Amino acid sequence: MTELPLTQLPPNAVSRQAVPACHDDVCVTCSDEAVPVRVVRLLDDGLALVDTGVSQEEVSVALVDASVGDTVLVHAKEAIVVVREGAGS
Repeated sequence: MTELPLTQLPPNAVSRQAVPACHDDVCVTCSDEAVPVRVVRLLDDGLALVDTGVSQEEVSVALVDASVGDTVLVHAKEAIVVVREGAGS
């Protein structure tokens, strides 16, 4: 992604600030990282309480079939995959 000067933004652009540039195929917002966490409790509305190793946080598990005790990879507060024992070996 490249930065556009304000003068080159389309007239209907929502933002008045220049778009930040991404470098080396890495997102400047989140660094494209998924973090492994353990599901502590399933909540209503596709949410779960997870243990990050530092604290407990609420994340969405709506996209995965997670159970209590599962390790899930979370990106932007959204579980994107359940890590199964023996996967990748």
